[in-house]
Amino acid sequence: MTEEHDADLTEASFSTKAVHGDRSKSKQNAEFGDLIPPIHHSSTFVRDEIESPRNEFVYSRNRNPTRDELAQRIATLEQAENGLALSSGMAAIATVGWALLRPGDHVVTLNSLYGGTRNLFGDLLTEFDIDIDYLDPASPDDLVSAVRDETALIWVESPTNPLMKLCDIETIAEATAESDAVLAVDNTFMSPYFQQPLSLGADVVVHSTTKYVNGHSDVVGGAIVTDDADLHDRFHHVQKYGTGAIQSPHDSYLVTRGMKTLPQRMETHERNAQALAEFLEQHESVSSVHYPGLPSHPQHELATSQMSGHGGMLSFELDGDRDAVKHVLEGLNHFALTASLGGVESLIAHAETMTHAEVSEQVRSEMGISDTLIRISTGIEDAEDLIADLRTQLDSI
Repeated sequence: MTEEHDADLTEASFSTKAVHGDRSKSKQNAEFGDLIPPIHHSSTFVRDEIESPRNEFVYSRNRNPTRDELAQRIATLEQAENGLALSSGMAAIATVGWALLRPGDHVVTLNSLYGGTRNLFGDLLTEFDIDIDYLDPASPDDLVSAVRDETALIWVESPTNPLMKLCDIETIAEATAESDAVLAVDNTFMSPYFQQPLSLGADVVVHSTTKYVNGHSDVVGGAIVTDDADLHDRFHHVQKYGTGAIQSPHDSYLVTRGMKTLPQRMETHERNAQALAEFLEQHESVSSVHYPGLPSHPQHELATSQMSGHGGMLSFELDGDRDAVKHVLEGLNHFALTASLGGVESLIAHAETMTHAEVSEQVRSEMGISDTLIRISTGIEDAEDLIADLRTQLDSI
């Protein structure tokens, strides 16, 4: 392949990269010309001499060609130099924490977080004498002011789960650039298609690839990407010898396949989410809607400047009680009642009893999660069918 042709692929559009990756870095089988990268199920790799292996692959916990292909493709979509594929989103978050934090360190994070992340920080990290401040994501000045000499990690989600609050990533990155703290962004809700935090100044991006990156609700996985080679090596060291939390070859293949349609799926997710949000905002049984694509969202302007789209996630407050929530959620036909997100099917969840059920009532209250908050992950069905389904239930309260 010519150098000029390599450059053309490197500068290709997002949709082209989603299909092909960066072929200049790909490990696709050159000998047999596989169009689809093969699945390397082997746990170990043969060498010819005792002194050295044939190549970089020795043992699959350390590196595996199928997993490396996935990691490289995710890094390419995030415009990053380095990537790792892990066994879950929580494995990715925990790996970042283990690699960066030591007793006596300080973490700045948000008071609105995914329940699993909040439990990791509040229940586990604090056992290692790590101090954590939880702050309003909509107030970057407060986040920046909380950074001190002991701060090793600034951890943000944008948008947050499930209230869809945004962090001004670029402002936080610029204001903390002189500190030693690593700025890490959970980009699961937006995917690389709608938001690329490294280009806004973040040091690390984490994904639950279970969600939009894979997009088909049939894999659990995670990813870490960064431009910093030293950080990448630290994360990889923890993955190899600390957690062993590797993505299996077969699951790596499935996520790689799912990524090829990421742009098309995200466009449909967003179109449907916008339609549902506009419908819900006008319904008398709904007291508020949280979706950054609505002009009424308090950070709509930031959403428009920071992201190239508004995503497929939204939440809303039902104007009723727990019985009304139960009536609406258990009577729907086109929404699966489940706590995950990012699949082609529309999913709906009650935040209090599902997505944040393992967070204490006090913490849920501090996060602003009420007993009538409902979260929707819009699928790729026809929006009119989804609206009709919701209307039937809401009208019958």
